Amino acid sequence: MKVAVVTGADGGIGRNLTLTLAKEGYNVVMGCRNKQKGNTTREQIIQQIGNSAIEVIEIDLAATDSILQFVKEVRSKYNQIDVLLNNAGVLCRNFQATKENVEYTIAVNYLGSYILTEQLFPLMTAGTKIVNTVSLMLRYGKIYSDFLLANPSHFERFTNYSHSKLALYYATLEWSEKWKDKGITVNCVDPGIVNTKIIRMGNKFIDKLCDLFFRPLIRTPQQGADTIIYLITENKENNATGQVFKSRKIKQLPTSINNHFQRELLKKQTQDFIAKYVNY
Repeated sequence: MKVAVVTGADGGIGRNLTLTLAKEGYNVVMGCRNKQKGNTTREQIIQQIGNSAIEVIEIDLAATDSILQFVKEVRSKYNQIDVLLNNAGVLCRNFQATKENVEYTIAVNYLGSYILTEQLFPLMTAGTKIVNTVSLMLRYGKIYSDFLLANPSHFERFTNYSHSKLALYYATLEWSEKWKDKGITVNCVDPGIVNTKIIRMGNKFIDKLCDLFFRPLIRTPQQGADTIIYLITENKENNATGQVFKSRKIKQLPTSINNHFQRELLKKQTQDFIAKYVNY
C-alpha cells in the first residue's frame, strides 16, 4: 500500500486531502498539531469511506524537537513514502517567536516544512511526489539578512506570510534540482483564496461581514485541494518538477524571482539553523 504524509491534515484543505487519498487506497499519515482534533477528523473520515488505514501523529512545525519526533515515529513504521504534502500553514495576527527564536509564521510555513522534508528524504524513492502549498503572494516576499531571527519590528502578518511562501518556493526549487535525477518530483500549488479559518481577521465585526458577503464567493476547501490531488493522481505531466500550479495549470513566475540572490541567502541561513538545532 502506498503511503502519504499530510501536514495540517485536520484543517479544511488537509481534511479533503486525507479523505481523497484514503479513497485512492493510500495509507495516510495525518500530521496534526492537535492530536485530539486529528483523531476526531480521522474517525469521521473512516466512518465516511471505510478505509481505516489512516493514523494521526502529532507534529508542531514550529518546534524542531516535535518535527524530529514525528520523523522518528514515521521511520519506525514505514520503509517508504510515496507522497509528502506540506500543506500546513498559518497566518498569524500577532508577533510570536518560537523556542529557537524564529518568527512563528516563517517557522511553520517554511522552516518546519524544510526540516521535515529533509529528514523524511531517506524514505523517498523514484516516483515520490512532494507538493508544497504556497500562495502567489510570494511575489511580494523578501528574504533579508536575518530572516530566521525573530524581530517584532519586522512583523506584519501579510508581509511575513508572503516572505514564508517565497522561502518555501525557493526550497521547492532547491529540492527539484537536487532530487530530479532520483525521480522525485517537487512542485508547489497555489490553492487560491479558500474558505478556511486561516483568513479570519480577528475582528468580530469584520469577520461577520466576511462570513456574509465574502466567504460565499471564494473557494471551498474541496476546491482548494483539487490541484494538489490532481498532481498526485491525475497529472499527465508526471515529469514536471520545480513548478507552481494553480487551477491545474503551471503559472510562470518572473525569472528575476527564480535567479535572485535571496535564494543563496536563505539557503545559508537555513543550513546554519539546521547545523545548530538539528544535526547534533
